[in-house]
Amino acid sequence: MRVFHVDGEQALELADLPASAPAEGWLWVGVPRGEFGQRTAEVQAALQRWTGSALVDLHVSDLLNEQLPSHFESTTWYDLLVFRRLAAGARATEGAAAPARTDPAPAAPTLEAIDTSPVGFVLFDRVLLSVHPDDCVVRDFFAGRMAQATQATDPRVGTRLPPSAADLMLRMVNHVVDGYLALRRLLTRQLGQLQQALFDPKRRLDWQVLLASRDLLHQLEDTCEDQRAAIVEWIDALEEWPPETDEAARRERELLRVRSRDVLEHVERVLSHVRRLEGSAETAVQMHFSAQGDRTNQVMRTLTVLTAIFLPLNLVTGFFGMNFDGLPLVHTLAGFWIVVGLLVGIGVSLSWFFWRKRYLGTH
Repeated sequence: MRVFHVDGEQALELADLPASAPAEGWLWVGVPRGEFGQRTAEVQAALQRWTGSALVDLHVSDLLNEQLPSHFESTTWYDLLVFRRLAAGARATEGAAAPARTDPAPAAPTLEAIDTSPVGFVLFDRVLLSVHPDDCVVRDFFAGRMAQATQATDPRVGTRLPPSAADLMLRMVNHVVDGYLALRRLLTRQLGQLQQALFDPKRRLDWQVLLASRDLLHQLEDTCEDQRAAIVEWIDALEEWPPETDEAARRERELLRVRSRDVLEHVERVLSHVRRLEGSAETAVQMHFSAQGDRTNQVMRTLTVLTAIFLPLNLVTGFFGMNFDGLPLVHTLAGFWIVVGLLVGIGVSLSWFFWRKRYLGTH
C-alpha cells in the first residue's frame, strides 16, 4: 500500500495511513487487491476518520472481485468506478520476446490471452482510493511521475501534479486505455500471421485456434463497450454535480469535463479498432473459403478437360475392340498404326483446343 498527500505542487508519500485527514490538499491511497482484502477493516476505519463514511459492503466485494465488468456507481458520499485494463497477458509478452522460429513449417499463430484485470477507484471529495491488480503497474507509474513533478525545480519542466483526486483518477483511467496501444500492435501482427496461414495451401490450419481468436476479439469488444458505458455514466454524474461559485473551482470542473471527454474519445478509438480487427478476421475467413472454392473449381475443370480428351479415345478403342471379323483395318498390319495415329491426333488436337480456350492451367 502506498499513501500520498498532494498539496499544491508537492506530493509527499506517507509511511502509513494518517490518523486524520490533512487540513490542505487531498490523499491518494493505492493498494493492491490482495493487500486490500487483508487490510479492509483498516482502510474502512481510515476512510471513516477522513470522510465520515466508509465503503458499502457491496462495493467492497466489487473491488475484490477480479471478474467484475467495467461500471460506474454514484452514492451520496463517494463515486465508484471499476475499469478493466487492456494489456498483453504473460503468455503474449513471453511470446513477443521469444526468438523467431526458423523451421520451415511453424505452427499456426494464436492471439494470446488479454489481461483485463479490473482497476477500482473510490472517489471522495478529498480522498482517492484505487485498488489495483497485484502488479500495480499503473499505481507505480503515477507514483513515479508525482515524485518527478515534486522534485522538478522548474515548473515548466516535467509533469504537473493533479489538482484534485478526480483529476488523478481520470489520468489513471486514460493511462489504462492508452495501454491498448502496445497491445494493438501485437494483435494486428498476430492476426496478420493468422491470415497468411489461411491462404497458405501447404499449411494445415487449426480451426480451433481461429475460433478461439474470434471469441477473444468478441470478449475484447464487450470489455470496451463496458468501458464506454462506465465513462458515459461518469460524465453524466459529473454534469449533475452542484455548480461551483469560485472561478478556480469552475476551471477545475471544466478541466475534469475535458479529461472525461478525452478518455471517452480514446475508448471509442479502441472500440473502433477492435471492431476493425473483427471485421478483418471475418473477411479473412470468407476469403479463405472463396480461395478454397476457386482451387476446387480449378481442379474440377482440369479433371473435366481430361475426361473430355479421353472420351473420344475410349470411343475409338471401344469400336475397334468389338468382336467382329468384318471391321475395317482389323486384319491389316497397318491398321494398328493407323488407329494409334488417329488416337494421338485426337488427343493432341483436343489438348491444343482446350489450351487455347484456357481450360488448362491456372490462368
